[in-house]
Amino acid sequence: MADPRGFLKHPERQDRPSRPVPVRIMDFKEVYERQQKGVTQTQAGRCMDCGIPFCHTGCPLGNLIPEWNDLIWRDQWEEASARLHMTNNFPEFTGRVCPAPCETSCVLGINQPAVTIKQSEAEIADEALEKGYVEPVPPRRLTDKTVAVVGSGPAGLAAAQQLTRAGHTVAVYERDDRLGGLLRYGIPDFKMEKSLVDYRISQMEAEGTRFYPATEIGSDITWDTLRESYDAVVVATGAMVPRDLPVPGRGLEGIHFAMEYLVQSNKAVAGDSVPDQIHAKDKHVVILGGGDTGADCIGTAHRHQAASVTTLAIGKELPTERPEHEPWPMDPRVFEVSSAHQEGGEVKWLASTVEFLGDENGRVRALKVAETQYNEDGTRTPKPGTEREIPADLVLLALGFTGAEQQTLTGQLSVDFTPRGTVGRAEDYQTNAEGVFSVGDAGRGASLVVWAIAEGRAVAAKVDEYLEGSTRLPAPVAPSDRAISLT
Repeated sequence: MADPRGFLKHPERQDRPSRPVPVRIMDFKEVYERQQKGVTQTQAGRCMDCGIPFCHTGCPLGNLIPEWNDLIWRDQWEEASARLHMTNNFPEFTGRVCPAPCETSCVLGINQPAVTIKQSEAEIADEALEKGYVEPVPPRRLTDKTVAVVGSGPAGLAAAQQLTRAGHTVAVYERDDRLGGLLRYGIPDFKMEKSLVDYRISQMEAEGTRFYPATEIGSDITWDTLRESYDAVVVATGAMVPRDLPVPGRGLEGIHFAMEYLVQSNKAVAGDSVPDQIHAKDKHVVILGGGDTGADCIGTAHRHQAASVTTLAIGKELPTERPEHEPWPMDPRVFEVSSAHQEGGEVKWLASTVEFLGDENGRVRALKVAETQYNEDGTRTPKPGTEREIPADLVLLALGFTGAEQQTLTGQLSVDFTPRGTVGRAEDYQTNAEGVFSVGDAGRGASLVVWAIAEGRAVAAKVDEYLEGSTRLPAPVAPSDRAISLT
């Protein structure tokens, strides 16, 4: 694919350019800029004729990566967009926020930096939007079947778009005042501006999808009523129950869940008035958790002009490059250095929080932390005698999520939940309630946007089959189901 000798002529990897740190932390506009088209084509030309494209198995969507890299290299952008949209409903989302497991699977990664797959995807998507290649795809015929999708995050949107294009009448319900779910309020604008979400919503409305924001299922409309009103229901509510840290001092003021902080910031950026907004200006901010959500808090705190930003990670420090004991094609455990990490702040590894310390007014003033020790039984505990204090005026808990909200689902539909807190489902994504399907984070637990889109496409095919007896909708196959034998 692409230039047969491209990886030999251009062994260096050139990533998407970003705005200078001192400039970008003054606003919430996107960090990355458009790459020069010639550079993108050269980088796409590094995609080699590897024989077995392992990038396919690394991508939950099964994106046809060598094919659209070849089309970019040949300057055939409209064709590249068409090929990309065959497998991905929203490449402008994944091109910005996906951690690119496809790149760790790239065969070129054996002895060179991997192909800039994520950059290619983003550039195709941006070119397509700019040139008007993305148009509504209304169904050719309508069925008499109706589907309710609860949740307008990436899984819900992907499922709704696929089912609408299959001819079903689809209604998407969202409890927030704006559509987009995690894409709207969970991801800061400096990673993905919300005009992209608005564009896709407009496209879907033109295709026939109906949207009902500010409508909470379980309260405004009961789950029972919804099930009686539609032929099928897709639960795409996400896994938004945050993991807490029940240590002494947890009740002090100034300690918040990360999503509470990010949602308020995103609302303010959108122009909303946010009374008593959690703000980091001139504060010593401590973030517990070293994942993507924690990184989003870092970038937001910098833009709020925090006095300092410190991230505490309970585990051992991870390498930033593939370690020797995890060679290709293994999926390496590395520390993903995001744009937010490049903007400043400090990361402390092996840091276990023992207690939150407060002042005379009941506000947090510091954290007592100790070095994490690994025990023989596999547990991690604070090491006695290593305690120290870290000043903190604002503490953000970015410790992950424990599952989907259960109360109304179990109370009104008697839907089963797994021990992991996810909505129980069979292989066809259907729950124990007839005609009710679970998809995305609600069914698999908190995961990646690319997995949410993949599951949205997959559940759409299963719902279509449930309603019509068969389906022509394409469905991605999970990487674990596409394993290739090397023997």
